[in-house]
Amino acid sequence: MVIRLHNSLTRQLEELRPIVDGKVSMYHCGPTVYSSPHIGNFRSFLFADVLRRFVEDQGYEVTQVMNITDVGHLTLDDVEGGEDKMEAESRRTGRTAWEIAQRYTEEFEECQRALRVRIPHYMPRATDFVPQMGSIIADLLEKGVAYAVNGNVYFEVSKFREYGKLSGKKIDELESGARVAVNAEKKDPRDFALWKVDDQHQMQWDGPFPGGARGFPGWHIECSAMSMHYLGKRIDIHTGGEDNMFPHHDCEIAQSEAHTGERYVSIWMHARHLLVDNTKMSKSLGNFYTVQSILDMGYSGLELRYALTRVQYRQSLSFTIKGLDEARAAIARVNEARKKLVRVRDGLDRPGDEELDGAVAAAHDAFTAAMSEDLNVSEALAAVFEFVAAVNRAAPTVAAVGPALAAFDRFEDVLGVFGDEPQADASSDAPAELLALLEQRAQAKADKDWQTADGLRDQIAAAGWKIVDTPAGARLEPR
Repeated sequence: MVIRLHNSLTRQLEELRPIVDGKVSMYHCGPTVYSSPHIGNFRSFLFADVLRRFVEDQGYEVTQVMNITDVGHLTLDDVEGGEDKMEAESRRTGRTAWEIAQRYTEEFEECQRALRVRIPHYMPRATDFVPQMGSIIADLLEKGVAYAVNGNVYFEVSKFREYGKLSGKKIDELESGARVAVNAEKKDPRDFALWKVDDQHQMQWDGPFPGGARGFPGWHIECSAMSMHYLGKRIDIHTGGEDNMFPHHDCEIAQSEAHTGERYVSIWMHARHLLVDNTKMSKSLGNFYTVQSILDMGYSGLELRYALTRVQYRQSLSFTIKGLDEARAAIARVNEARKKLVRVRDGLDRPGDEELDGAVAAAHDAFTAAMSEDLNVSEALAAVFEFVAAVNRAAPTVAAVGPALAAFDRFEDVLGVFGDEPQADASSDAPAELLALLEQRAQAKADKDWQTADGLRDQIAAAGWKIVDTPAGARLEPR
């Protein structure tokens, strides 16, 4: 089936047509590792993960790159004298910028595992690619689209007439709206830094281009260098949060296309900001959540992943604690249907006479259609729950179980929110004290002590569970 994705550059749905037939290259703007990753970060990262999963599901070979920005970037991107976020955290904590980057890179990787992210093929750190950045800067200087002043190097925006084509900000609009020049070195306030000189900055490198002064790279040049190193001059898909569109991605396009003379990215995709209780997430408002803070509340990575991916990436999503509880219930519904099938397969329940072929085919078709239309996860989940209802209504044959479980496995493989195939024995879910009562009831029945057996059954029922007798013995299920 044709995959159609919304291209932020053209502002319309476009068919995915890879540069190399059968292979898709993806670059995703990753974290700046100066603090613990928060749930807003992960809305964008999980969107990229679902995108990769579905493209692979459709038979493409994917090469995925996500960068680690461990040099930091300026707090205010349009003010080159602003403070680097890594430096600010270093001043606050007393740790070196290198120590901070290492700590939060490791925490980010732990969060990826907790949220079942399919790890990108390459996760380069900006600090390892300074030579490659230098090569691009040298070329831009040679072409006359960049200039050096006192060791600093700036991209001259006026030399790239299409600057702003992604965000829609026209050169004239940018010029009229630019603030008074805060940096007298620049030819134009809109020009952005490719290389900076600052003796106070902790992370320093010898100039990686001819005549270059000791300093550090600008934020935007990092992604161009890492993307081109792994994926070449042109890539199929580039993603990020909507806040990356300007200035970061507009700058990335300008420097990359000025360097290569070719179109940099075929399809740009951007996820909407995550809201919390319909409000912008903010520490000052007390609605700021890191990934770890949610896990510390007792919610699982699967539940958080579900809550952050349950709607299409371009649609507004408001995170709530109630939404986590709803995610828990939704996952349980799916896995109860899976357990029903497993019990038939494993001989714990008697098989029925229904084949489920039509329900399986309909579920696959509806799921694929939804995901093929710009990753409409909401509609894809609706297809999954329609299938859950069909399974719950059915009395499947043993032969029908395999294709039905395979469908659930596929939905999990693409969305990553339901977990591994559940076990179907009584010990998998029920509290230990209730399992003990179940054993006592079995003994009471063996002793023909029907009064005690009935009393134990009533105790179990009062706790919210029911006893299901099967050919393989009794088990407990939530009422």
